[in-house]
Amino acid sequence: MKGLRKLLDNIKPNFEKGGKLAIFQSFFDAIDTLLYVPDKVTRSGSHIRDAIDMKRTMIIVVLSMVPALLFGMWNVGRFHFLSLGLLADKTFWEIFRFGFFKVLPLIIVSYVTGLTIEIIFAQIRKHDVPEGFFVTGFLIPLIMPVDVPLWMVAVATAFAVVIGVEVFGGAGMNVLNPALTARAFLFFAYPSHMSGDKVWIAGLNQGTGVIDGFSGETVMGYAAANRLSDMPYTPHDMFFGFIPGSIGETSTLAILIGAFILIYTGIGSWKIITSVFAGGLFMGFILNLFAVNDYMAVPAWQHLIIGGFAFGAVFMATDPVSAAQTEKGKWIYGFLVGVFAILIRVLNPAYPEGVMLAILLMNVFAPLIDHYVIEANIKRRMKRVEPSKT
Repeated sequence: MKGLRKLLDNIKPNFEKGGKLAIFQSFFDAIDTLLYVPDKVTRSGSHIRDAIDMKRTMIIVVLSMVPALLFGMWNVGRFHFLSLGLLADKTFWEIFRFGFFKVLPLIIVSYVTGLTIEIIFAQIRKHDVPEGFFVTGFLIPLIMPVDVPLWMVAVATAFAVVIGVEVFGGAGMNVLNPALTARAFLFFAYPSHMSGDKVWIAGLNQGTGVIDGFSGETVMGYAAANRLSDMPYTPHDMFFGFIPGSIGETSTLAILIGAFILIYTGIGSWKIITSVFAGGLFMGFILNLFAVNDYMAVPAWQHLIIGGFAFGAVFMATDPVSAAQTEKGKWIYGFLVGVFAILIRVLNPAYPEGVMLAILLMNVFAPLIDHYVIEANIKRRMKRVEPSKT
């Protein structure tokens, strides 16, 4: 590692102002600060000094998503071979290898597209490359169907970075969660590639060699069609992730491992995560009371382990930029995300998965929630200091 540090120090002058490669200064700084904690320290004023910087924070978030990614890769391979009737003949590593090489291109395209745009904007503005895309670039593939074309991933990533982030002034200024912005763009621009029965299983769209009677329908697909009695998946399958769905969203267990990492390190807000699940349970129970169809009759707790609910609660709703910032506001924001997610999911047949729209909706209202929480706090404190009227 000392040799790498020495190499970076030797070539650094080429990327500084006046150097031959000064136009790539932002790119060099991004690589340098990713590999090593910056040696810059504050010299004056009152500051809190910590050994962890923003890049290290983002890396922890990425690491917390690795369990969901690894399981998603294996699940992609599992359902591919299951659709061909070959699952019994394949080993664990053969199944995982197929999923790995199917998912890896999505990750590469996401990072290459997003980071290229981020570096261009950073260089134009003479700023450092923001750290936020380390997480966004990882999130985008995990919330996509496995068979989404690579060019769509590139277009959606570009849309999320330019329209979702840069037009607001860059990372930290965005109103909406960038990864969900990418998914929403594809959902409305290319709905046939983001919903239906065949987009969740690798190769199912081609139909070559698929065994008779195999369906790629998700749990929510069965519920929305009032065919729960035909559904082959058990609650055990739903919790562990042996169901079709977006790459990183199927295994609640893997997602909860990530939640533990975020909460233990203090990076993710346990208040938002807890309140999202509480809001989902609350609305699920309300709908159970008036169950007039299969979707309304789905047990409230099962809503938490199907679709993207758990993934959204842990990795999307907790986005520190687009979520509520006040402590009381986090409870309100998270609870409403859970309520609206189940409400949209069950009562709107056009959107059988409501988590995406619920989080985006509450992203817009998060500043308003914080405003009223702060105003209420100010009024409460003002009453304490008002002179008593005699």
